[in-house]
Amino acid sequence: MRCNASRARGLDSLDRLRSQRRGTPATRVGVPVAREPLDGHTVVSLLQTLGGFRLATKSAGSVVSAVVPSSRVGARVSAAGLLPPVAAGSAGSAGHVPDRTGTARPRPPRARLHRGDPLASIAMLRRQVIDAGLMRRRHGFYAAMLGGVLAALAGLAVCSLVLGNSWWQLAVAAAVGGVLAQLGFLGHEASHRQVFDSNRLNEWTGRLLANLGVGMSHGWWVAKHRTHHRAPNQQGTDPDINPGVISFTPAAAAARTGPAARLVRYQGWLIFPLLAFEGLQMHQAGIARLTRRVPVPHRRTELALLTVRLAGYVTVLFVFLPPGKAAAFLGVQLAVFGFLLGGAFVPNHTGMPLVAPEAELDFLRRQVLTSRNISGRWPTRLALGGLDHQIEHHLFPQMPRPNLRAAAPIVRAFCAEHGIPYTETTLPAAFGYVIRYLNTVGMRNRHPFTCHLIRELRA
Repeated sequence: MRCNASRARGLDSLDRLRSQRRGTPATRVGVPVAREPLDGHTVVSLLQTLGGFRLATKSAGSVVSAVVPSSRVGARVSAAGLLPPVAAGSAGSAGHVPDRTGTARPRPPRARLHRGDPLASIAMLRRQVIDAGLMRRRHGFYAAMLGGVLAALAGLAVCSLVLGNSWWQLAVAAAVGGVLAQLGFLGHEASHRQVFDSNRLNEWTGRLLANLGVGMSHGWWVAKHRTHHRAPNQQGTDPDINPGVISFTPAAAAARTGPAARLVRYQGWLIFPLLAFEGLQMHQAGIARLTRRVPVPHRRTELALLTVRLAGYVTVLFVFLPPGKAAAFLGVQLAVFGFLLGGAFVPNHTGMPLVAPEAELDFLRRQVLTSRNISGRWPTRLALGGLDHQIEHHLFPQMPRPNLRAAAPIVRAFCAEHGIPYTETTLPAAFGYVIRYLNTVGMRNRHPFTCHLIRELRA
C-alpha cells in the first residue's frame, strides 16, 4: 500500500513538472529540437551518472526516486511509471492506485521525458556513449600506466644513487617531477572512479596515490574538484577561478590596489612562472585543510600518509646529497611537477565564457560551453593526462581516459545537431587565448574577452 501511494505521488510530481515545462519553447541556441520519448531506464542511469543525488529503490516496479542538485530540474524528480510495470495481481495493477486514505482512484497517465527537456538531451547522449561501450573499465590500460610510472620512479632512484654528488642530479629531479605529474593524473582518474568497478577501491587508490605518491591531500582535492565539476567557470562557486595571485574575473582584477593592480595587467605572461609554484601550493593547501576544523574523511590516515611522504622524501634527499644539491633537487622537482600538473588544467577553461553567479544552465550546455578541448598527437595527450578531451571528461567524469578520444566524435556530432558550440584547438593556440584573456582582464575591462562562443550565442 505504501509503495503504491508513493508511486501515485511520484506520478503527480512528474506531471506537475512536465506541465510547468510545456510552456517553454523546445528550442536551444536557435535550433528547433524534435520531441521524442525517453525510456525510464535511461533517465535513472543518467541520474546515477551525474552524482550528488540520493537514489532509493523500494521494490521491483515500484517508485524509484532521486534528488538532483539542479534548480532547473526541481528538488525531487520521480521516475515512477517509467520502469517495468508491477507484477500482475499486485496492488494497483488493475489501473487504480490507493490514495493515503486507502480509497482507490484512477491511475494518472504515464509521463515521459522528451528531447526538449534539459535532462533528456544529456540522457540521449549518454545512451549513445553506453551503446558504443565507452563507459566500460579499461583495467589493462591503468595496470600498464601504473606499472610504468612505478618502474620509472624505481629507475630514477637507481640513476640518482649512481650519479651521487653530481649536478646531473637536477636532470633526474626534472624527470621525477614529470613522473609524479603522471602519478597525479592517475590519482585524478581513480578519484573520478574511472579505474575500478568498485567505488571503495577507486577511493582508496586515489587516496594512496594522492597522499603517499604525490604528497597532496586527497580530501582537500576531492572537495575542491567536485565543486569545480558541478559549476565550471561560475563566478562565486568554481574554486578554480576564485581570486588569488591571478585574477580570473574582471571583478577580482578591479579589486586590486597598489603594486598588485599594476602587476595584474601583465598576469597573462606571469602564468608560466607562477605555474612552477603550483606544486608547492598544492602541498600547502592540503596540509592547511587537514589541520583545520573542517570535515575531511579519514583525516588521521591522510595526515599519517602525508607525513611519511613529505618528511621521508626530504630526509632522503638531504641524507644522500649535500644541502645545496638537495635543495636544488627539491626545487627543480617541485617546479616541473607544478608546471606540468597545473599547466594541464589552465588551458581547458581559462578564456572560456564565465557564468554569472545567478545564471542557470542545463548540465549539457554548462559543461560544453565552458570547456575547451586540446588537439594533438600522443605526446600532447600524455602530457595532459587525458585532459585534452576536457569536454568529454566533464560530461562523463567516470569515463576511462582511453575512451575519451573515441567519445569525442559522438559528442561533437551531438553538439552540432543541437546547435551547441564545441571548442577544440591546439595547445599553443589555447595558451594564446589564456594569455590574451588574462591580460585583458588585468586591464579592468568589464567585458574582457569576447570569444567566438559569446559572439555566436549573441547573434
